[in-house]
Parts: sequence; structure tokens; C-alpha cells
Amino acid sequence: MIPVKPLFPGARVALVAPASAVPEERLQGALDLVRRLGMEPVTYPSCFFVNRDGYFAASDTQRAEDLNRAFADPDIDGIWCIRGGYGAHRLQPLLDTETIRRNPKWFGGYSDITALHIFLNQICGMETYHCTMPSTEPHPNEYTLGWLEKALFGRLSGPLTNPAGQAAVTLVPGQAAGRLCGGNLSLIAASLGTPWEIDTRGKILFLEDIGEKTYRVDSMLTQLRNAGKFEDCAGILLGAWTDCVPEMPERTLTLKEIFHQLIVPAGKPALMDLACGHCDTTLALPMGRTCFLDAAAGALTLAEED
Repeated sequence: MIPVKPLFPGARVALVAPASAVPEERLQGALDLVRRLGMEPVTYPSCFFVNRDGYFAASDTQRAEDLNRAFADPDIDGIWCIRGGYGAHRLQPLLDTETIRRNPKWFGGYSDITALHIFLNQICGMETYHCTMPSTEPHPNEYTLGWLEKALFGRLSGPLTNPAGQAAVTLVPGQAAGRLCGGNLSLIAASLGTPWEIDTRGKILFLEDIGEKTYRVDSMLTQLRNAGKFEDCAGILLGAWTDCVPEMPERTLTLKEIFHQLIVPAGKPALMDLACGHCDTTLALPMGRTCFLDAAAGALTLAEED
């Protein structure tokens, strides 16, 4: 992986909206959070609601241009996606791979930003950060803020621990090591069959989602299983499944039953209920970093930056 420098007090951080538009009333809170963290926000055109293009923050061209410009600008120290939503995977063909490779920078976000994590990790060979976003959670709680600061300022290593009283649960016992990959299940499923298809070979695959009916979670996990992604990976981490409820509660499989039917047969060490995803109390994860999973012990440990 290309080394990425951590951010620091006074760092100039590009705020970009690669997916959905930022509600006008949320922009100021996002700027305030960056400043409270001791950094200087630099807002790009996609952040302004006036540039909205339907359900996108701006046109595909504008959103991709914001990312390409932020990576190319030597005065920008890091890039923080201001929110997710929908549309980041439309930008993949428009990103300037060579410019990004020549100018690796701290990059963070989650949810729809999974499409960009996959691109930056696999195509550009750059570590990125699955972390809370400034317009989505402008006032993160103590746990979330602590892990965010570790991700921002180069202190994210060693054991990853859930909040007190919220234990991770063993799905398949065993130990594994590999680079972290993954993120939002729906974006990962959408990557299959494209030039940016997720590569799970020898890696620790992280999955989470929000607002999907349980049969949809089943469908997307089945797609990953049928594509060999569980057989290829070294281990599996399951995070938050926020508002993933059955369409017909009287006749459904639970999420745990779905995991047992589709993930367990691969026999890869697997841990569920990791505090990460679309939840107020969330970890930060360095995507592309080597980690060590002891599923029986419910333990996940990050290597130093590599």
C-alpha cells in the first residue's frame, strides 16, 4: 500500500460530496466539526446544495472533478467525504488514477463511499479510512469521536474494541490475518462484474448495511457467495445492520439465520456485531491495512501502518 500521511492541527481538509447532496442546514455543522478537530475545512462545489443534480450532490463530472482536484492540489492535506447517500460508483470511470497515485492523501467516509474505498485501495493501492462523516454526524459521541481522532491523526493501530457492554459475537471460530476490505454490502454487491469488482483474496472482508429488508440482505450475500468472495477471503467481519428488518415478520429468516446459511459454510473465521457502520456509536477502520482476527476470542487487532 502507498503510505498516507496522517492529518495534523492546521491541516487543510477538502470536503467533497461524491454521492448525495448535503442539506443546506447541515453544511455549517460539518464545517464546525472540522474546525473543532483543529483543522481547516476547504469546501468544494459538490458540497453546496445549489449545485444539486437530481438525487446527486452535483453532476457526475463535477463530483469527479472535485475529487481529482483535491488529490492534485498540493495545499490540500486530506479529503473527507461530507456525506454518503447514492452515486459514488458512477464516478469510478472518471477518476484520474495516475494523479491520485502520485498524490496519496488521507481519505475518509463510509456508506456509499465504499465504492471509492474499493477504487482507492485496489486501483491506486492507497490506504483509506472507513469513518464517520461531518454532515452525517456533526456531533459524534465520545466513543465515535475517539476512534475518529485516531483515524485522522495517525493513532489507529492495535486492538479494536467495541463499547463496554456491547460484545462482538463469534460466528465461526478461528484465526486469520489479511488486509481489510469491504464496507457497505449493497455497494460491494454492485461492484461485481465491473472493472472495480472487490477482490477479497486473502483479505478480511468487512460488511454492514442500512435500510435493507432481510431478503435483500440474503440476496446480496448470496451474490457474494456465488461469486466466490467468501471462499476467497481469509476472514469475515460483520458490523451494524441498521433498520434491516423483515418485509413479512411472520415468515422470514433472521439475519443470524441468513449469516449461518450463507457465510458459515465457507468455514472462514467470522465475527459479528462489530460496532461499525450506520450507527451513532461506531469504530473507524483503516481499509487496506493488515489486521489480525481471532474470532473465537472476539478480538480484532490492527497492524501498524504498512
